[in-house]
Amino acid sequence: MSLNATPSVSAPRPRGISLTVFVIALLVVGGVAVAATAAVYAIQGSGPSGPLTLTDDLGRTVSVPRDPARVVVLSPSIMDSMYRLGLRSHVVGVDCYAVSFGGLTADYSPDQVALWNLSQSMCIQIGPTFDVESLLNDTPQLVLASTIVSVADVETISATYNIPVVMLQPPTLSGIEVDVALLGEIFGVSGAATALNNELQVELADAAAVQTNLTDAGTPFPTVLVTYSTDINGYWTYGPGSFGESLIELASSSSISANATIPYPELSGELVLVANPTFLVYGTGFGLDESSYSSAPFWADLSATQDGMAVGMNSNWLTEPDPTMILAGLPALVTLFHPDVPV
Repeated sequence: MSLNATPSVSAPRPRGISLTVFVIALLVVGGVAVAATAAVYAIQGSGPSGPLTLTDDLGRTVSVPRDPARVVVLSPSIMDSMYRLGLRSHVVGVDCYAVSFGGLTADYSPDQVALWNLSQSMCIQIGPTFDVESLLNDTPQLVLASTIVSVADVETISATYNIPVVMLQPPTLSGIEVDVALLGEIFGVSGAATALNNELQVELADAAAVQTNLTDAGTPFPTVLVTYSTDINGYWTYGPGSFGESLIELASSSSISANATIPYPELSGELVLVANPTFLVYGTGFGLDESSYSSAPFWADLSATQDGMAVGMNSNWLTEPDPTMILAGLPALVTLFHPDVPV
């Protein structure tokens, strides 16, 4: 896929977005930031026990029950927030793929499965086709989803079965805080949401301090390629309008894909070789390790691989826009890129 093409069904996806809704995501990405920023402030209620009306990250107006007891979560990034907010007991179903496509472990790492006490019996199959029956069998009062699920499926769930669906797909790291606050409002745990956001703000402030120190010293940011998958053509990465680009920028680095025209481009091997980034960070886990990337075009010719600056990092930290991305992924990148810069 070139930088200007819409992705094909064979293109790998960053685990926070589904290729089936890629074109739709491109159409809304310019407005998502506004919608996400406004989400918490768009909440309206009808008393302490009545439903809430809110605006989700895709700008959709949704009426949801307060503190729903039965919730289906269709995204690992949202599950991360639910767990951290003490809401695991509300979750009755999670996304998975057909067994031939990896089942539960296609989207959830073994550590996540264990920590969040997930099981195959909780699976709502979202790929290669969406299994609406399995979702209905869980009788959810609310569905929380990211664009790992197609907007068409979301609208079917909402319109046909009258189940509210809230889409949480933050385009930036600051949008993660907005979504945490939104969950706090829905489930009546605003205190826990504030405490979690305070933790996130500490890491964001530390990263900002490093950036200020570098800027004040006139130190240029290193060039970087963050890749979550490769093939014979090149390297899949993040472009403008994606949460991955926001992560790279906050880590005080310069993405070689910053001028791409779509949020999730594949960079050709030739383009990467010409850009020759100082650092190459590749996602690991889910069957991926260094050997998965070393067969990519010009891998051995890149300065980063020759200089020991090609580094594997937990894919969960790089591909899921959630609190863990800020608490673990962001500081790991800052430390890697700027080990000697004080906070």
